[in-house]
Amino acid sequence: MLRNYFVIALRNLRSQRTYTLLNMLGLTVGMAGSLLVFLFIRYHLSTDRHHAKFDRIYRVVTDLHLDDGVVEYYPEAPLPMAKTLRTDYPQVEQAAYLKMNRELTVEPIRKSASGQPTPTRYLEHKSTALVEPEFFDIFDYHWLRGNPETALHEPNSVVLTESWARKYFGDTDPMGQTLRLNHLTTTKVTGLLADPPKSTDTDIQLFISIKTLPILIPDYDQTGWWALMSTDRVFVTLKNPQSATSLEAAMPALLKKQFGNDWRYYQFHFQPLSDVHFDVKRIVGGAIRPSLLWSLGLVGLFLVLTACINFINLATAQALRRSKEVGIRKTLGSTRVQLVRQFLLETSLLVGAATCLALLLAVVTLPLFNQWLSTPLLLQLDGQTLGFIGLLIGVVIVLAGSYPAAVLSGFSPWAALKGPLPPKVSGSYSLRQSLIILQFMVCQALLIGSFVVAGQVRYLHQADLGFSKDNVIVVNLPDNQKKQQEILKNELLRYPAIKSVSASRTPPSSRLLYGGSFKLFGKAEWEESTISEKLADADFLATYGLQLVAGRNLVASDTIQEYLVNEALLKKINVRDPQQLIGKLLQYHLSPVPLPIVGVVKDFHLRSLHEEIKPCIIASQKSLFKQAGIRVSGKNPTQTLQHIRQVWEKLFPDEVFEYQYLDEQLATFYETENLIFRLVNILAAIAILICGLGLYGLVSFAVVQRTKEIGVRKVLGASVLHIVALLSNHFLKLVLIAIVLASPIAWWAMQQWLQEFAYKIDIQWWMFALAGLLAVGLALITVAYQSVKAARMNPVKSLRSE
Repeated sequence: MLRNYFVIALRNLRSQRTYTLLNMLGLTVGMAGSLLVFLFIRYHLSTDRHHAKFDRIYRVVTDLHLDDGVVEYYPEAPLPMAKTLRTDYPQVEQAAYLKMNRELTVEPIRKSASGQPTPTRYLEHKSTALVEPEFFDIFDYHWLRGNPETALHEPNSVVLTESWARKYFGDTDPMGQTLRLNHLTTTKVTGLLADPPKSTDTDIQLFISIKTLPILIPDYDQTGWWALMSTDRVFVTLKNPQSATSLEAAMPALLKKQFGNDWRYYQFHFQPLSDVHFDVKRIVGGAIRPSLLWSLGLVGLFLVLTACINFINLATAQALRRSKEVGIRKTLGSTRVQLVRQFLLETSLLVGAATCLALLLAVVTLPLFNQWLSTPLLLQLDGQTLGFIGLLIGVVIVLAGSYPAAVLSGFSPWAALKGPLPPKVSGSYSLRQSLIILQFMVCQALLIGSFVVAGQVRYLHQADLGFSKDNVIVVNLPDNQKKQQEILKNELLRYPAIKSVSASRTPPSSRLLYGGSFKLFGKAEWEESTISEKLADADFLATYGLQLVAGRNLVASDTIQEYLVNEALLKKINVRDPQQLIGKLLQYHLSPVPLPIVGVVKDFHLRSLHEEIKPCIIASQKSLFKQAGIRVSGKNPTQTLQHIRQVWEKLFPDEVFEYQYLDEQLATFYETENLIFRLVNILAAIAILICGLGLYGLVSFAVVQRTKEIGVRKVLGASVLHIVALLSNHFLKLVLIAIVLASPIAWWAMQQWLQEFAYKIDIQWWMFALAGLLAVGLALITVAYQSVKAARMNPVKSLRSE
């Protein structure tokens, strides 16, 4: 019996090739899109969940509350806090301090065939950190070699992951090998770890014993609570997650003890590890918000829903052709249950084939998807993925198969054999109209969203930042060779294509933003808010195109002698005329005495456009310069860059030369926005394709239903254009209704998204108009194809079709 059902189902699917292929295409694209959305959401939700103590791991973060109501959020905590939490708070099971290295020169000591060391240097900008041994009591790593209890107990000891050990030492056993760090100390490899999963925010590949800190950073105060360094993190595991509240309640007492009267400005919070990945307040340039993941999940659901709508429309479009089949089978004794079973089996076979194709499509497109979105997604058929696929198959079969099966199996034998379209199919027309409107609402909302996101992303990359970011090359300046910096500058300026060179701690806009307390006008008390700093030489303004609005530029100096301030500081202290600040005294925490303000510069963005411009000073402190900005003419960039490399390597032969164009560096601020833009475009393209197929199905149904009417109109003299307009008008009304309904929803959603930016575009009317035109154009093309085909049919054949 079951075999007969399969044979009949396969024969029916083969006999309806167009119907089968269209459904297969719609379901394949919809299911593949939903699967990719699932993999994306799963990747972000699974971040760091491989750790056994995931639910009990917390990160200590700091909030700085200023008297003007501003709250500054920092992911860091002071170094001594880890030890204090371990020893003084019984709620804490373990605590560990981690200090990330922003830049680390790593030199593996290899032996050549002659027995002499062969220097190969790497400049690592991430994934290296100094850690306490207790770190491995909190986070789970698979140890391949070494003892986690003793590997990092001694200074100058390091632990490597397997991939980085291979990078440094090839196929040689890394245990006992040596790495020279920053030309300051030689360390020994005492442990080897398996590579951690890609879905982690604690992406450390080279672990250095915390006891090496005084050697690598001799002037770092390991006992101070005041310095909040952006590289410092403290993690804890709690004996009971519910104790986090009581532990936070105990922090004010600790703050009073360590910060005295200033304790009220600080707050320590214990942030669950599950929240770290989505902490948009403490990640410069934005991060993935949970709301984005749920929105994507909803869109993925709508992709499947629209594919099911296509199935229903195409199935009911075939009702006329299958009505006689149903009538004959009922006359021969088939029950409605048997017919429902038969139709659901056909649906199941089609969905099963579409699932296989969707998996194949996902496997083929996933590398391109990862490359375009810069994500490391993997399609692994584990329990979660198989569960999602199973649920997806079940939902699609129920949604797509139930309604057509119920309608087709409900025909009465007499009505089905007589010939006119059964009433149930005609009566369900309004439902199909509603489904088409829903499809186009999703499509329209995604189109509007793609235009708004594209406009904002374009604005982020093209906005006036208050300085010139084009044709500026940024290179690093080695910390231990300050005397060579001036020589580098002079040598570079001799080259005609190099216009200006400036040494500074960071460029005008940077992920790293330093700042501290200050006094104005010789006051005895420090201000109750902080100020940001840019430490740079006298050529900083010329190199980056910063504009003076009052006073003069800095004079050349190795130490802080005077200050420039920005316009945001004037607004902060309610001074309208910048000239009033010239000559006034300002004391910054880096200087022991008040020094004069000699100029005011036009506001420029210190970070991304997510944040408002903060009050800032510019001063010279050569000992803290870490980068050189080199403005070039833009002609012969390859030759200019080669000259810069030659000069740099001549002066710093033991260092690794790296460079980055400033505009490329600033573009990394908006990686999340670029990701959203690409995702919305992909989903909009999928939705447009599915909508086109759905409309094709509904037009097919209408043409079949009105075949005789079309023949009569042609006999009476109607033109092809008249018949096309006749069939198109109704469907265009559905699309226009979808546009009207989707536009306010899309406007509200995009307004919410734009609230994340301090500087943003206004949503323009043309975005809605263009999205509407595209939707109408899609409808016209789809309807016109079927309409013209029907209009050009021989009227005699049309009149005999029923």
